Amino acid sequence: MISSLHRPTKAKVNLDAISANIRTVVDHIPSQPKVWAVVKANAYGHGAIAVARHIEGQVDGFCVSNLDEAIELRQAGVTKSILILGVVLPEEVYLAIDYQLTLTIASLEWVRLAKRSEIDLKGLTCHIKIDSGMGRIGVRSQAEAEALIAELQEQGAFVEGIFTHFATADEVDQGQFEEQLAFFRALVRSLDNCPSVVHASNSATSIWHADTVFNAVRLGVIIYGLNPSGTALDLPYDIEPALHLESALVHVKEVPAGASVGYGGTYHSPKAEWIGTLPIGYADGWTRDMQDFDVLVDGQLCQMVGRVSMDQTTIRLPKKYPLGTKVTLIGKSGDQSISATDVAEKRGTINYEVLCLISDRVPREY
Repeated sequence: MISSLHRPTKAKVNLDAISANIRTVVDHIPSQPKVWAVVKANAYGHGAIAVARHIEGQVDGFCVSNLDEAIELRQAGVTKSILILGVVLPEEVYLAIDYQLTLTIASLEWVRLAKRSEIDLKGLTCHIKIDSGMGRIGVRSQAEAEALIAELQEQGAFVEGIFTHFATADEVDQGQFEEQLAFFRALVRSLDNCPSVVHASNSATSIWHADTVFNAVRLGVIIYGLNPSGTALDLPYDIEPALHLESALVHVKEVPAGASVGYGGTYHSPKAEWIGTLPIGYADGWTRDMQDFDVLVDGQLCQMVGRVSMDQTTIRLPKKYPLGTKVTLIGKSGDQSISATDVAEKRGTINYEVLCLISDRVPREY
C-alpha cells in the first residue's frame, strides 16, 4: 500500500521520546542487563528502520518477528544483533547466516528436520525457546532443552541464548507469572551446558518485576510510551507516548435537523449541526467500531458521527471551522488528550493492536 503523502493524515513519531523511555526503564532495573529493543511489526507501527537507526547506539540489539523484518533492518544498515522471535523453517537458514541473524529454535523436530534435509548449521547463531506456560512455541522440559542444545551444537550451530515468555506479567493476578518464573529458573539452573544469554523479561516484566531480570531484557511496547497492561496496573514511573495521529478537516457543512450522515443512515442530526469530514478511515486502521468515539479539534472533544468509511470519517463540530483545521485522533490538543489506550478501550482490545493497525497508507513523520 502506497503511503499517502499528499493527505493531511499522518502519524508523527517522536524518536527522542523512544530513546528517553528506554533510558527510564533501564535506569529502574537493578542489574545491568543486555537491552534489546523489540521493533517487530514495523516497530509497533512507529517505523522499524527509523526507530532502529535512532536507538541503535543505546541498545545491544533488536528483536523482530520474522526473517523479512530482520533482513529489512540489515539492508537499511543496522549492524547490531537481531534476534528473530518467531520460527524460521530450516530451508531459510542460509539467509540467517548470510545476514548474521540470530534464530529462535523451538523444537527438537526442527533441528532433526535440518539434519535430514542436510542443511548446514555451521555459522548459525541461535537461542532456544522454553515454553514455560505460554503454550505457543518452545520445548517444555529440561531433558528436551539439553537434547536441543546438544543436537544444535553437534551440527555446528552456536547456541548463544535461552529464553521464555510470560503470559501474565502485565496482569493483577501474578499466580501464573510466578509459576512460569519458577519453572524457567529451575530449568536454567539444572542445565549442564547453559547458554550465556538468559532472558525472560518483556516490557511488563521489566517494569513490574525488575528484580527478576536475568541478564538480558526485551523491551517492547513500553519504549513507545504505552502501558503494557492498558489500565490494569499503574506504571511506577512516567513515560512519554511517541506517536501522535492527526488529520485535518477537508470538508465542513451545516446540515439541518434530521439529516442522515454516513453509510447505513446510523446517525441523524437532532438539530442543525456543523459536520466535518476527515480523510481517514478503516483502510488507514481507523476501524468502523470507532463510531461515537471522540477526536480533538481546537482542544475540544468532538464526536465521530455516522459510520467510519474506508477513507473518510465524519465528526460533529461545535461551530464552523476553516478547511485545514488540525484534528487530533491520538495525542494532545490544548488541555485534552486521547491515548492509544483510550482508543483500545473503545474497541475492546489492547493498545498494541491500535498502533499496529495504523496502515502504511498513513505516512510517518519523524
